[in-house]
Amino acid sequence: MAADIQEVYSRILETKKKVKDVRSAYKDALSATGSYAEIKEKIQALQMKKKQIEAGVKEGFSAELEKLDEYNLDLKSDNMLLTDAAMSKLMKGETVELIDEYNNKYEPEFSVKFKKV
Repeated sequence: MAADIQEVYSRILETKKKVKDVRSAYKDALSATGSYAEIKEKIQALQMKKKQIEAGVKEGFSAELEKLDEYNLDLKSDNMLLTDAAMSKLMKGETVELIDEYNNKYEPEFSVKFKKV
């Protein structure tokens, strides 16, 4: 089983390298196009103008943005609590199901991720 996992992981790494190579070639081809560079400069100028406008509006919304930060923290902690509670119920062999305000049913979905150690 471990050999199969290692083989799949090696394929993933190889495919990621191929994707990187194709993206690099594509970016090189775009850079060689004169009109692309022109449009890119215009976009950067517009993005700077957009950031200036956003900064001006943010000054007037400082209290609301602080509340937004608090709401985001609350959501993060509640999502963690929900995950922990669902895992506890599943470990006990109980069924886990949620229902939203429109009577849509939800069941947990799990995935495995690997990180470098």
